[in-house]
Amino acid sequence: MDRVVAFVFFSCCFFASRINCQEAILHVSNGTEYREYCILHNHSWTPLSAKLDAATQYPLVDLTSFLLCNDSGVSPDVVKDRAVVVIRGDCDFSQKAITAMKLGAKALLIASNTSLITPSANDSMYSKVKIPLALMKYRDILEARKVFKGGMLASLYSPPRSRIDPSIVVILLIAVVTVTLGGYWSGACEREYFNNSASRGGGGGESKADGGEISLYSPLKVVIFVALMCGMLVLMYFFYNVLVYIIIAIFCLASASALFSCFDAVLDKLGCGTFSFTVKNSSFSARSILLAAVCISIAVVWGVYRNEERWIWLLQDILGIAFCLNFLKTISLSNFKICVILLSLLLVYDVFFVFITPFFTKDGVSIMVQVALGPDASGGKTHSGGLEIPAEPQPPSEKLPVVMRVPWFSAWAQNLCWMQFSILGYGDIIVPGLLVAYCSRFDVWVGSSKRIYFISSCLAYLLGLILTFAVMLLSGMGQPALLYLVPFTLITSAVVAGCRREMKHFWTGTPYQVLDSSREPLLPERRAGRCVEGENC
Repeated sequence: MDRVVAFVFFSCCFFASRINCQEAILHVSNGTEYREYCILHNHSWTPLSAKLDAATQYPLVDLTSFLLCNDSGVSPDVVKDRAVVVIRGDCDFSQKAITAMKLGAKALLIASNTSLITPSANDSMYSKVKIPLALMKYRDILEARKVFKGGMLASLYSPPRSRIDPSIVVILLIAVVTVTLGGYWSGACEREYFNNSASRGGGGGESKADGGEISLYSPLKVVIFVALMCGMLVLMYFFYNVLVYIIIAIFCLASASALFSCFDAVLDKLGCGTFSFTVKNSSFSARSILLAAVCISIAVVWGVYRNEERWIWLLQDILGIAFCLNFLKTISLSNFKICVILLSLLLVYDVFFVFITPFFTKDGVSIMVQVALGPDASGGKTHSGGLEIPAEPQPPSEKLPVVMRVPWFSAWAQNLCWMQFSILGYGDIIVPGLLVAYCSRFDVWVGSSKRIYFISSCLAYLLGLILTFAVMLLSGMGQPALLYLVPFTLITSAVVAGCRREMKHFWTGTPYQVLDSSREPLLPERRAGRCVEGENC
């Protein structure tokens, strides 16, 4: 029922949130071929058609040698019933538009070689301008002149877009699938360890730590871990230009290793064998060598082409998914108490660095957003006067590989002007995912055949993520996702444990006492994989 309500609410938001954007499209053709270019307009001043078919087509005249602040030097016969392109400078937009109207022009394009901004004027001037007005890049009109030497026909249109882009659904699926698979993998590893322990008679043998798993069991270590995260974020804010390259190098190494671990596990699951050979008394696996070569190659390609906006996001998401999966499989929280402490501290951390830090930074931007997107991120920038887009290509801006990124699919005009992405931080996947993984392992400890803890925590994560996106879309600003994900997952898990009367075991957690030299069961051994009579699993 909750999922149905969430879906209906999400759908209503989608159909109710169609908006007019400031980005528009200039369609230039000669009757046989065409080019489309980014333009900026003010929809409250100069409304444009929503579809190309409905837009009026005008002959396009290149008058970029004129400012058109007055009509001197311009013949009305050249301009009448045409769309005109003039150069930006000296006088304001409304004066150029009124001059163009006097000469009989039907549309005015202002070419800029600095930046494109949303055209505006005094309120009294809006009603005097009766023709469409927009800004375009000067380099675009130069290109159009070379392509269409025999004459140009121009149409201006502004397709509406929704605040809710399908890319949000893709991001949601990536996050939910990653958390679900990571939790399932963690539970599968726990079950395998239990089975191996049982086959050895329940004692001795390899510990989980020996198998590569790291367990967080001390509240003090959790506090220290969160404090280190705060310190690292602050350092990234002040020394971004240096530390960003260190983080990129670490990500390449960690993601390649994680991708190898994921591929290796999939091949094991599929039952793919491996060919081993010996060189100088050293044994090598052909499958491992091939997998390592593929994973390292993917990481290197991402590292080399990391600033290619159009397609590199796909590789970054693949590496990010592998990184998150391997993290959830490797790092384990020993009990629900540690889950509560860690998730609560990280909730405060997220809210503080998103909502509170803008009051302390000189530019009023949150430290979290500044670090995640990069201080010199190119593309469109929103300010009090509207939107601003660079007229010339900007040098690539280094960004931290800490987010899942999917480009907007429906905003064709906007993607023509600058790439816009739906993003979700790795932390918004990993942090709740650690609790989901703990729930999955606890299902193994109590022998829950229906995986009630795991499934309920996954559903809670899904609903929390839907609420996060809904609030973001309705408020029009980015949200700290943990503000919604942490309460949803923690409360749901606690309610399930309370209803099943297993809160004591759920709170104390792992059936093993974490010691330096030994591991002793805290829960009865019967819990390893079965229920006893009269117990509800």
